[in-house]
Order: sequence, then C-alpha cells, then structure tokens
Amino acid sequence: MDAFLDRLISLALEEDLGAAGDITTEALVPADAMGSAELIAKERLVLAGLDTFARVFVRVDPDVKVELLARDGQEVQPKALVARVHGRMRALLTAERTALNIVQRTSGMATMAQQVMAAVRGTKLRILDTRKTAPGMRSLSKQAVKAGGAFNHRFGLFDGVLIKDNHIAAVGGSVREALRRARTNAPQLVKIEIEVTHLDQLAEALEEGADVVMLDNMDDEQIRRAVELTAGRIPLEVSGGITLERLPRLAKLGVDFVSMGALTHSARAMDLSLEIVQAR
Repeated sequence: MDAFLDRLISLALEEDLGAAGDITTEALVPADAMGSAELIAKERLVLAGLDTFARVFVRVDPDVKVELLARDGQEVQPKALVARVHGRMRALLTAERTALNIVQRTSGMATMAQQVMAAVRGTKLRILDTRKTAPGMRSLSKQAVKAGGAFNHRFGLFDGVLIKDNHIAAVGGSVREALRRARTNAPQLVKIEIEVTHLDQLAEALEEGADVVMLDNMDDEQIRRAVELTAGRIPLEVSGGITLERLPRLAKLGVDFVSMGALTHSARAMDLSLEIVQAR
C-alpha cells in the first residue's frame, strides 16, 4: 500500500513539476527560507486522505513536519484547523496543490458517503461503492468511502466474480451458461454475483445457484417483485438510477445492498485551504 501511494504521489508531482520544477517558487523564495502553514476546512465536511496529504509534503522534502489535528472519518465545521505543516517554504509551496487535490477529493467522497448512509439509517440497507474511480486513486477512494461510513464492493477484477451484461452477451446471452462457466472455472471459494435486467433472468439466476444477484436499472415495482421472488434466499443488490431521494424507498423494499458509482466518480471536491501563517 505504501509503495503504491508513493508511485501515485510521484506521478502527480511529476505531472505538476515537469522537467523545470516549481519555477515560480524558486524565483521568489530562498532555498533556506522556512515557514509554517495550516490546513483549514472552509465548509462542513467529513475528512479523508489525511495521511496521504501529509505524505506528499514528506515526499517533496523529508524534513517537512506535518501535524495532523484531526482524523479520517471525522466531521469538521467551517474554519476548523485540520493540520499544521512546517518546513522549508519551497517544499510547502511546491507540494501544496498536489496535497490539496488529494484531500479535497477524498474528503468529498467521505462526505457524500456519510450523506447517503444517513438516508438509510436504522435499516439493514448497505450502500456500496463501485470500480468507477479515477485511475490510480482506487485505494484512496475506497478508504474515503469507508471513512464516511459506507461500504466497499470488490476492489478490482481480481477479488470477486461479478458477471455483467457484456459477460452474458459474450457467452451467447444466457444467464444459465454464464453461471455454469463461472461455477466450473472460477476459484471455488469466491462468491459469484450476476447482474440481471429483468425478472426472467432473476429466476434463472436463482435456479442456477447464484450467490448474489444485482438488479440493474429496475424500477421500484420490479424491485418489489424481485424481493418477493427471491424470498430471502440470497442477497439482492440494486444498481443504476440511484439517487439520494430514492434510497429510503429502496430500504423499505427490502433489498440488501445498493451500489452507487456516484460515491467515487461524482462526489464534489470539498473546500479546504492551505494557508501560510509564518515565514522566515
């Protein structure tokens, strides 16, 4: 995990610095100038990505000291002091944008995760993320979702069998055939989930022994009928067309999971600012 984050941070810094480096900072700030900065929340939010925020500064200059005054998963209010950073001024200015890009986006995901879980509080429904993450940021994104109180679906293609519509099409359009091949060829201890778009496919999936069924882009009445047909035999997951307003209705219908790509691909970056408070 640490090595992966280091690669991500290195790529982000390389993208920002190019071959010439931070030419503005180097033109204005002496190499031996020291300074301090504070990370301030500018709105109510749930924090995530703080360790990686700190890691960016240390990657630019190992002598930078970062004091985290809050933790991932913590809700903070506007003007809250989240962290202090002290070290060479050049390092603080050079690392600023990359560090903020990460913590603003991950905090947005955590804040949205908290919001959707609040909509189903007191029910059995769990809200899951998806693989719809920015390339290279999946681990950070999924950590952020957990920090906000929601739950992770599979991490990648390697850790779960999820048969989607295109998989079914690739084996001739048969739910039964797709499940049979998965049972025969997939690792034996891995649960098999399959996506269905209508109730006839659900009936086939139940007969063929799917472990989990994803109801894709079904309306509330179709989902109600699917819950009745399944009768608690296996978990049901709902995806597609999910909004915050719809979540309480889905909870009442009795499904087990709702997966929301929006948690990681559409969460708004939160407003945090890094402000220089001392320079010498």
